[in-house]
Amino acid sequence: MLDRPLRFVPYLRPVVWGGQRLGESLGKLLPTDEAFGESWEVSDHASHHSVVATGPLAGQSLRQLMEQQRDALLGPAAAVYNSFPWLIKFLDARDWLSVQVHPDEEAVQRLCPGEGSKTEAWFVLDAAPGSRIYAGLLPGVNETRLRTALAAGTVADCLHHFEPQPGDCVFLPAGTVHAVGGGVLMAEVQQTSDATFRLFDWNRRDAQGQPRKLHIEEALACIHWEQGPIHPKRVAGFKESAGPYRQTLVWSRRYFVLDYMQDNQPFSCGGVGCLQVLLVLRGGGRLTTAAIDEELQVGQTWVLPAAMPMATCRPAGTLGVLLCALPSW
Repeated sequence: MLDRPLRFVPYLRPVVWGGQRLGESLGKLLPTDEAFGESWEVSDHASHHSVVATGPLAGQSLRQLMEQQRDALLGPAAAVYNSFPWLIKFLDARDWLSVQVHPDEEAVQRLCPGEGSKTEAWFVLDAAPGSRIYAGLLPGVNETRLRTALAAGTVADCLHHFEPQPGDCVFLPAGTVHAVGGGVLMAEVQQTSDATFRLFDWNRRDAQGQPRKLHIEEALACIHWEQGPIHPKRVAGFKESAGPYRQTLVWSRRYFVLDYMQDNQPFSCGGVGCLQVLLVLRGGGRLTTAAIDEELQVGQTWVLPAAMPMATCRPAGTLGVLLCALPSW
């Protein structure tokens, strides 16, 4: 049955730092006019199991597919993963996410047992003037200096930052201090985990005047102090270029490989014997195999099972996609 691409029902999460652009720019059906910050596109996390949206498997959960058809879904990696390897999201950071840290494989066992480690990557789709990404500590920042900044409310002064541009890709290994906000729309590929330790929340308070819970000691305990600043890798001409373009943005032998592919002529995807996920970031077109002929639109996410044959992306104008693949096994 896994002979075709799969699309899942998005799971939309309201958060204090979100907005409405998941609907306005990415076509998500927001149920209310409150602030939505996350669209979980593909999730096998215990807090939400994605459900297939269309086709003969409609209504089945990703958890069911992992239990019943793991070999066909993951290929050679089926022996490695009990859960689907990634949680795929779109994020609308209208306001500021907390300054936060995610644990690595060792720290998560001590600090958040039952969860997974969380290395992730962001791809910026749009960014308002004055928006910021904070990624990594500045040189010379140690625990003593960071604790002093926490007490003074000046944590941002300890962090490397830059003004993001559309087409920026930022790889954030677990243990990296990071934040984003001020009007950034982006795609996120991460390990299947929801383990987040808030270090600082910009002195923000909720409608009842209460601050959100912080996890200062846990965050400090899993920071990789030697990490240093994280710089983006940029897709040149993401918004303007119309011709053929391909760039490898992330190559991690442990987590995922990310390639950005853009063309105005047909190009292939899937059919390589390993799991891939296709995120449509620019333009549109059709996705075709012997079994399907589906429209591609910005904001869609397609899982390409290892067992499916090669598919063809047929642009209508210019089509830009982010292709996530497992490393070679």
